[in-house]
Amino acid sequence: MRAGRTAASSALAGATALLAGCGSNYTWGWYVVLPTTPQGEKNIAFLLSGLGWTVGIAACAILLSVALGLAVALLTLSRNAALRGLNRAYVEMFRAVPMLVMVLWVFYGLPVVFDIKLNVFSAGVLALALCDSAFEAEIFRAGIQSIDRGQHEAADSLGLSWIDKMRFIVLPQAVRRVLPPLGNQFVYMLKTSSLVSVIGLTELTRRANELVVSQYRPLEIYTFLMLEYLVLILIASWLVRRLERRMARAEWRAA
Repeated sequence: MRAGRTAASSALAGATALLAGCGSNYTWGWYVVLPTTPQGEKNIAFLLSGLGWTVGIAACAILLSVALGLAVALLTLSRNAALRGLNRAYVEMFRAVPMLVMVLWVFYGLPVVFDIKLNVFSAGVLALALCDSAFEAEIFRAGIQSIDRGQHEAADSLGLSWIDKMRFIVLPQAVRRVLPPLGNQFVYMLKTSSLVSVIGLTELTRRANELVVSQYRPLEIYTFLMLEYLVLILIASWLVRRLERRMARAEWRAA
């Protein structure tokens, strides 16, 4: 706890020195997020209480979008022109709609148009996943099409069905190739999860907005919010790189 407070104090001190050097006459009030004061410690705990919602909605949305994206990407392999057209229509439609607009439409539109009532979390997950799945579909399509044609022919010569060929031959190789962009999409999802704050999900950005209303120190609070996202994204990026290295070592050993 003491080490965490020291690190937070150092980060805030560095931010103060950097921002103060811009020549502004603004009077900083870092006491609102300073962990060495009772008020600052309480405010920090309030801000960090939204961390679970941020990570939770990003994780759920990326899992759903990966599943949807893979299903849509597989349509490109079909010999049916209608299914391939469905793939293009899905990708172009959801790739063109801004995520914020999709969040608002899913939350306010689905109950009216389809009589589907979703809570804030479910609506946020669905909206983010729908938009992101279009990008996931393109990532998987590129990964699948990058597999050498000889792999497909070898699977066919073994008498494997289309499902078994995808499951045992093509997809394992494609997943290793698309892992870096999938990791980038997860990092992107962590950032875009802040959009769900507009419909009331109490994640990091919503907590910051609520604290600004009561403390009247927007610059300090939003600076602390930036530091929260910075630390979160750095941790997520490190985990993704570590997973990439582990998969690369496993592939090298298998070879």
